[in-house]
Amino acid sequence: MAIKKENAELRDKIVAGIKKATEKLIEATAAKNDYLVICVNGEIKKVPAKELLKK
Repeated sequence: MAIKKENAELRDKIVAGIKKATEKLIEATAAKNDYLVICVNGEIKKVPAKELLKK
């Protein structure tokens, strides 16, 4: 089943928006020297936001 061109474009815009929002969240949290809680391979971890900026 092929994805319609309009749906693919919409999906790409949504994904780009999510990435941009995530980057802003990480930057704002790092500016406060705070932590973010993330899931890595099913394991919940509390990580300094500055560490995520390095990646």
